[in-house]
Amino acid sequence: MRVPLRWLREYVDLPVGETGRDVAARLVRAGLEVETVDEVDVPGPLVVGRVLDTADEPQSNGKTIRWCQVDVGEHNAEGGARGIVCGAHNFATGDLVVVALPGAVLPGGFAISARKTYGHVSDGMICSLKELDLGEDHSGIYVLPADLAAGAEPGADAKPLLGLPESVLDIAVTPDRGYALSVRGIAREAATAYDVPLRDPANFPLPTDDSLPGHPVSIGDPTGADRIVLRRVTGFDPAASSPLWLSSRLHLAGMRPISLAVDITNYVMLELGQPLHAFDESRLSGPVVVRRALAGERLLTLDGADRVLDPEDLLIADSSGPIALAGTMGGASTEISAASTDLVIEAAHFDAVTVARQSRRHKLSSEASRRFERGVDSSLQPVASARACALLVELGGATYVGASEVDERPARSSLTIPVDHPGCVAGVDYSPDVVVRRLRDVGCEVAGPDVEGRIVVTPPSWRPDLTDPNDLAEEVVRLEGYDGVPSVLRPTPAGRGFGTTKRHGLLISRALAAAGLTEVRCYPFVGVAALDALGLPADDARRDMVRLANPISDEEPFLRTTLLPGLLATAKRNVGRGFTDLALFEHGRVFHPKPGHPLPVPRPGVDRRPTDEELKALDDALPDQPFHVAVVMTGKLESDGWWGPGREATWADVIQVCREAAAAIDAPLIVAQAQRAPWHPGRCAQLLVDTGAEPLHVGYAGELHPRVVSELGLPARTVAAQIDLMTLAGFAEDLDVGPTISGFPMAKEDVALVVDEDVTASAVEDALRDGAGELLESLRLFDVYRDERLGAGRKSLAYALRFRAPNRTLTVEEASAARDAAVAEAARRVGAVQRT
Repeated sequence: MRVPLRWLREYVDLPVGETGRDVAARLVRAGLEVETVDEVDVPGPLVVGRVLDTADEPQSNGKTIRWCQVDVGEHNAEGGARGIVCGAHNFATGDLVVVALPGAVLPGGFAISARKTYGHVSDGMICSLKELDLGEDHSGIYVLPADLAAGAEPGADAKPLLGLPESVLDIAVTPDRGYALSVRGIAREAATAYDVPLRDPANFPLPTDDSLPGHPVSIGDPTGADRIVLRRVTGFDPAASSPLWLSSRLHLAGMRPISLAVDITNYVMLELGQPLHAFDESRLSGPVVVRRALAGERLLTLDGADRVLDPEDLLIADSSGPIALAGTMGGASTEISAASTDLVIEAAHFDAVTVARQSRRHKLSSEASRRFERGVDSSLQPVASARACALLVELGGATYVGASEVDERPARSSLTIPVDHPGCVAGVDYSPDVVVRRLRDVGCEVAGPDVEGRIVVTPPSWRPDLTDPNDLAEEVVRLEGYDGVPSVLRPTPAGRGFGTTKRHGLLISRALAAAGLTEVRCYPFVGVAALDALGLPADDARRDMVRLANPISDEEPFLRTTLLPGLLATAKRNVGRGFTDLALFEHGRVFHPKPGHPLPVPRPGVDRRPTDEELKALDDALPDQPFHVAVVMTGKLESDGWWGPGREATWADVIQVCREAAAAIDAPLIVAQAQRAPWHPGRCAQLLVDTGAEPLHVGYAGELHPRVVSELGLPARTVAAQIDLMTLAGFAEDLDVGPTISGFPMAKEDVALVVDEDVTASAVEDALRDGAGELLESLRLFDVYRDERLGAGRKSLAYALRFRAPNRTLTVEEASAARDAAVAEAARRVGAVQRT
């Protein structure tokens, strides 16, 4: 919102000498965001000149210039009037014009000097409004109208006549402060900031001579509009032009002057914050109605677009069909033209959400829609339309006829709050008088406080954002000054260190980083398309997701149930940028909705402590949020070099990484064959934790399915894993106790066992571990051998067994006995035969 300072001073008695930057500082302290203060001026001499003589001189380039003699009073040359070359022809001898003399600098850095052009020395410049940055008209010279020319003498300073110099405050208005999209709203804030009275421009007298009714109007959809006023004027002069004060204010406020009727509606909108629209009454067909669009309806809007309307669109229509998108843009069929003499001025109060959705649906943002979607004062419609009609009568020679109105507004609601609530919120002791005074400064009606220290507050009609006790508290704190709220650090209890879950996560992250992986952080949002790309079945539990009430992107409206979509998207992004050799991991939460607790739950108020039942309902509805760890590896795990070719990452590598992660917290991880999307059916491992009884599932690892890799655009043989950290950590060793390190030597034993092809290595490993007993320190598969001499459907698995006792050196007999017991248990369980 751009606000010229002179316009602001019409409603607020700012101190004499107060600059635009001084006012900006006060407004910033009051909570408004003033982005810039633009100084509009013309340095150097800018004077009134009278045209004494003109001579049109055709040029060889086809252009005709005008050689003028201009009287600039005391600034005349020694020989009399100044000679000035001008390219415009819309002025005549005797006219008063604005002359920039040598030494002046026009907006844009254009310096004026005496220079030779078209065979003459042009000793100055006769200016248009655009050249002075006071308007858009560059078609001709600005000739002073009669009201400005009266009493003006050649040579007089022209700046006061033009309203120069001027300061323009450019204010960034947040979505909750729609009232600030008007000079009236900014004036109210300035009056409060300076503690001076406000001359409210909305205190405009309504017409008392409604001798005839206005154009017939009705509201067909009260959910979209609850008030509309139509006022009629006749005998308007369409040739009347906007005076300088009107067009320059529009220009300085960032709007383009168009015609007097349109300029007046825009001016009143900027002044009061109420958008208006002018219809040519001769082009209206029957009564006007506010309704929703019908199937198949179309509207040609003023921007020339033929729009297909949606049933949710709110329209202004007559018997011929739609004539305007309500609160957004008018239609071409009833547009004001150069022949329009009878006008209907429409002022309405439309639903903010309806206009906002409509504006986004049609990708059509206008000055009107910006105000309606932020909330417009529901009491302004009669005043704003009357103000516009008065200007049409004054400036356009119109005759006011009458008005028609439909008012279906609901009653205003009130809030009851403790008078000390703002102080409790801010941590500042505000007296009851301060609280009541500040709320009244905002425009609230305040009753109380009563004997219990409570006040009843009715927000003003121009503040639809004040719906909560904390909204009122914010207004008190804002007007008293945020700089008055002390910065006090809350007392912090002595640290108790990381919790168990945090320590487990840090240890696993360090282990994965030590293994050469890079940690990344991904957004926890996901869409159905990402799960489709993973090939998850329709009944997969990972498709049961929590939907966000206000998602950042409509394409990702859910909270993730698996870390893989974000991690794989990160891998895809890096591969697309040329980084094909990747080893990434993420440690974060996933979200699973609790069955039987639909979201969202009712939100408790902030004026009291939630009840135990409300807190329990909120807690019960919160989704489960376990920590998971996921890994993705693509390309080469070992790089090419002088030592030879590199090595691609395989399913075995990602499983080994999971083993190292589990070993970091001393969790007993078991690996078994499995099938699970999105992994390759034959290269997928289930990760389990040894509970001492039945193993418990904690995750999966392996090579991704070729279809998934192709769908995501990742390199072939990409591998991935995901582990439920909280389940895994539940069976980890106590991290507060350090590991026991034996100083006695290790006994090494290697065995090679021949088993059937369908026997898994993990089954053999489990049997060896159980048979070896407590002396076994480590067990590792180091070779797999197949040969026809072993027999059809047979394979050899070679294991390295390491034995150690904590309190003595093992004898050869003890180590051999432990090895033999392990082999015997493997023979009993899986039919293993030791190779010799």
